[in-house]
Amino acid sequence: MTTASVRYGAAAPRSPWMHVARAAAALAAGMGVGRFVYTPILPLMHAQAGLSAGAGANLAVANYAGYLVGALAGIALPGLVRSPAVLRGCLVVLTLSLAAMPLTHAVPVWLLLRLVAGVASALVFVIAVSSLLSRLRDQPAHLPGWGFGGVGAGIALSGLLVLALRTVADWQVAWWASAALSALLTVPSWSLRPEPAQPGSDRPEPAGRGTEPAARGPRTHRWFAVLLTSYTLEGIGYIIAGTFLVAAIGQSAPGWIGSAAWVLVGLAAVPSAALWAGLGRRWSRPGLLLAALTVQAAGIALPALVGGVAPALVSAVLFGATFIGVSTLALAAGAHLRFPRSVALLTAGYSVGQILGPLVAAPLLHHGYRQALLPAACIVLAAAAAAAVLRVGYPHRIPAPGGPVRGTEPGAEPGPGAGRRLASAGCGGTGAD
Repeated sequence: MTTASVRYGAAAPRSPWMHVARAAAALAAGMGVGRFVYTPILPLMHAQAGLSAGAGANLAVANYAGYLVGALAGIALPGLVRSPAVLRGCLVVLTLSLAAMPLTHAVPVWLLLRLVAGVASALVFVIAVSSLLSRLRDQPAHLPGWGFGGVGAGIALSGLLVLALRTVADWQVAWWASAALSALLTVPSWSLRPEPAQPGSDRPEPAGRGTEPAARGPRTHRWFAVLLTSYTLEGIGYIIAGTFLVAAIGQSAPGWIGSAAWVLVGLAAVPSAALWAGLGRRWSRPGLLLAALTVQAAGIALPALVGGVAPALVSAVLFGATFIGVSTLALAAGAHLRFPRSVALLTAGYSVGQILGPLVAAPLLHHGYRQALLPAACIVLAAAAAAAVLRVGYPHRIPAPGGPVRGTEPGAEPGPGAGRRLASAGCGGTGAD
């Protein structure tokens, strides 16, 4: 433990796994339940609450718009990322928004509740991820990866909950049960320690200081633009599947298969971030990004092309095993390029893509959800094509400003500055650097 880490409180806790568990519980509540429980509940709301396909898409857009607002709040007010009170308040607000969904049949109220849930989910996510990456900075890379797996665990738990309730209760009970699950996960995450403050982190940089490294370093603007394009396209394509996969599978398979497939998505996502982080030590991140996006596109297209139980379950596993890994790889690649505010820009593109996704899919939903999966797969393939371009010209060796070569790909981790940018945002979060 270094003197600096003691002074600024950035050292890992005595029990890293305990910190991982708390962060994973926060991510399970904020993302796996608070954000993604809507996916398995959506078919129940169509059948029992009279929700139209267009209104269902609008509810998704409201949630993703709220997520973007929360992400931008983390950029504008970096102190939010370091506040235990903000974390706890967002967990409480998120739980209450879930519990309030069954109290009305008014679509405008549902839109407001999902908007609020999106803001809370984003802040919970960014606080938990920044805590993981900053406090476990000197620990093996797989430890934060298992923390990211909390998103998958929350998806699996909420999917199991809806699967168990769908034959014995209605959509209202499903929302109340998800609120109870969120409250239960809030308990272990209540004592999570956010990212520690760094000296001078809230002071503006002197004029010109932030631009000097970029001026002396290699020209990476074109490659960052390619990465941003790929990641934004992934945001559009992945969220269509993430929102409508269960409903689409339910159109060509027994109703319970959709919920079961969503459970598989979560189970496959649990180890995925740790797995992709491990692979990133041996292979180039752009190459892994290309592979993950190609596999994801195949998984999204499968239930639209082939009906039945087996294709639906295979699709769920392929989707779950890649969507968190793609975010991990893209953000790490952006940090390696040393582009100013790379994580914040990538997150903004990803968030905008998530808002556009349901809007792109909405005109295709008049004849069911399966028609939306093929365009989603094509968009993810376009993201893979951009990753292939990135792979051709990606600078694997980035010289540090005024120093030796650092951040070599593959196998090398981003430098300290890049690590802090990741710590400020994380997968799908926001950057405060």
